[in-house]
Amino acid sequence: MNKLTKRLDKLLLRPIVKLLNLVLKPVGYSVGRTRETADFYLHKYTSYEEYRDVQTFHNKRKIDQIWADKATLRRVADIAASRADGGPIRGLCHGARNGFEQSFLNNLGMNISALGTDISDTATDYENSVQWDFHDVNPEWQGAFDFIYTNSLDQSWKPKDALTTWLGQLKDTGVLIIEHTADHGPGGASEMDPFGVRPVVMPYVLTMWFGSQITIAHSVAKKENRDKDAWLFVIGKTVPDVVPLAETGDGQGL
Repeated sequence: MNKLTKRLDKLLLRPIVKLLNLVLKPVGYSVGRTRETADFYLHKYTSYEEYRDVQTFHNKRKIDQIWADKATLRRVADIAASRADGGPIRGLCHGARNGFEQSFLNNLGMNISALGTDISDTATDYENSVQWDFHDVNPEWQGAFDFIYTNSLDQSWKPKDALTTWLGQLKDTGVLIIEHTADHGPGGASEMDPFGVRPVVMPYVLTMWFGSQITIAHSVAKKENRDKDAWLFVIGKTVPDVVPLAETGDGQGL
């Protein structure tokens, strides 16, 4: 969406849609953008450099904002601890911005040692954080973690690639824990958050991409810092090396 289109959307289209919905709501109808009725959506960038720069810009703009909440992170810690073998629980938090996530998990007294990543250079300003594009494979991290947590799958421009990388970073018994809300759906997708998928559709997308190479469980509870339901999708591996399935149907390009 270019600058002119964005301005037109803000000044003309949004007020018209708002007015129409006020009229239509009493009779059970509504109007909205096409992607708001879709199951998933992926914003397209002109280049990797554009993606990286957009993500870095919004990271710095929102550096003091925290999406993660303590109640959800305790759920994450309990899931990780339930699968532990009694030794240190090694974790990785992708898209951790200002380091709140790994800091909270590391200080729970549950023998968790977590590292955070972010694409922005601001990552190096925070303890236990490294600057890293979470799509990229780091040989030192392959098969090294008991759990990976993220609430930032929506910030991926190539979500299938990101998930493949994260699954490769897990031990055979490790789990990938994805926090997801309705705001992570197609209606919330944008240049800033390029990928949107409805929570109830997430298992379908995951199995479309990886089939029986993974297991999926989930739980839902309210976030502590927002009046929103947080789904935690817990994804395990049934094979040592998970690879994406051949692209089919509407999954092409995601």
